[in-house]
Amino acid sequence: MRGRELAFFSIAELSGSIRSRRVSPVELVEQVLARLERLNPRLQAYLTVTGELARTQARKAEVEIRRGDWRGPLHGIPLALKDNIHTRGIRTTAGAKFLADFVPREDASVVTRLQRAGAVLLGKTNLHEFAYGVTTENPHYGSTRNPWDAQRMAGGSSGGAAAAVAAGLAFAAVGTDTGGSIRIPAALCGITGLKPTYGRVSNWGVVPLAPSLDHVGPLTRSVEDAAILLRAMAGWDRRDPASVRCAVPDYSAALRGRSSRSRPLRGLRLGIAGNFFLEQVQAEVARCFGAAVEQFVRLGADVVDVHLPRLAEASEAGTTISLAEATRVHQQAGYFPAQAEAYSAEVRKRLELGAEVRAVDYLAARETQRELQREFAEVLEQVHALLAPTVPVVAPQLGTQKVVLDGQEESVRSALLRFNRPSNLTGCPAISIPCGFVEGLPVGVQLIGRWWGEAELLQIAHAYQRATEFHLQRPPLDA
Repeated sequence: MRGRELAFFSIAELSGSIRSRRVSPVELVEQVLARLERLNPRLQAYLTVTGELARTQARKAEVEIRRGDWRGPLHGIPLALKDNIHTRGIRTTAGAKFLADFVPREDASVVTRLQRAGAVLLGKTNLHEFAYGVTTENPHYGSTRNPWDAQRMAGGSSGGAAAAVAAGLAFAAVGTDTGGSIRIPAALCGITGLKPTYGRVSNWGVVPLAPSLDHVGPLTRSVEDAAILLRAMAGWDRRDPASVRCAVPDYSAALRGRSSRSRPLRGLRLGIAGNFFLEQVQAEVARCFGAAVEQFVRLGADVVDVHLPRLAEASEAGTTISLAEATRVHQQAGYFPAQAEAYSAEVRKRLELGAEVRAVDYLAARETQRELQREFAEVLEQVHALLAPTVPVVAPQLGTQKVVLDGQEESVRSALLRFNRPSNLTGCPAISIPCGFVEGLPVGVQLIGRWWGEAELLQIAHAYQRATEFHLQRPPLDA
């Protein structure tokens, strides 16, 4: 395995070598920490690096594995956590100025599950302040930069997590997604990002943004690795009122179910809602998406047109719900308006807007949400998954406020959220995987699946990755 740098091996590749002791967890940690020391000042992917803890956990994993106590494929694997996920004894800033010294007393449920699986914690990653944005341009801690072009945004709000995985500064990371915040940075940074079904992974111990839309999920280099992480992270949690008691499949085993066929997607139907997902898309991104559709057809899938008439209402409904719920969260925490001046102007403005949302408008948005869920249920009886571009543009320059698509000006926030909000509103699982490059910048294709259908969604995405090499490309950081 020494033929190429260990920092860019996948978890699926490494786990067997760690178990057979051909690779040491300590070796992995040291290599990644060396990269972190060199590259993090440029990328600002991490806010807190837990180097000594990672070394201690790696040594413990090595001892356990040596005596035959192997816990599974994450045992000894160094991971990162978005810094809105509580970690006992380790500061959790949520990207906020006034939480710079906040140290939780308990781990989030997802952290406990990963620890049981034997994962090693490298540190906490940068994010948009309180996860309330889509660029990870943070005025308090600095902006995360895209590993493919340091003048461009990594996306948000899980931008630090995505940049870390893309740059070889973690083998995987855990992020959160309220309106696209796992899938947006995954697409812009050229990695895999999975938003599970609402209720599949516990939100307990995660700083909330909009509780009825919040999801926790993995950011990885491959679909195989996403399957490994999801299996470890998922499961019912009595402390999370949104958590659902539902069996957790062996997602890695599910991938093998279709991997041996020459046309592994034969018999599957994929739908494209062109009335929404093909509108106002950068021409080069549209070409990459079209090529991805052709690849799915070559793999045996039938691709058909579907119609979701209320999709265009998702943006307004999602905005109304998130505005109202976010403001209520900050009121309940005692942060807003008491510490209003400590917020960035952007987040403070959104919290002020949330305080103005009328009850009738919030209830109307929830009605739209239920109608969208009904429409998705009907369409997903006809197709196994929906196909869409993850975002309609490649990574914008840092500081960009507007983009022009099909001759129409649109805010960067709106453009990056537009294709992602529907699956947060419906609670459907969705995954973004790399599908091409435009002038050296990654492009993502998104698959949206049936509720609790992550196994099938991962199968489809994995078949695509077995037939392509976009996910194997590395950013030019070491040139």
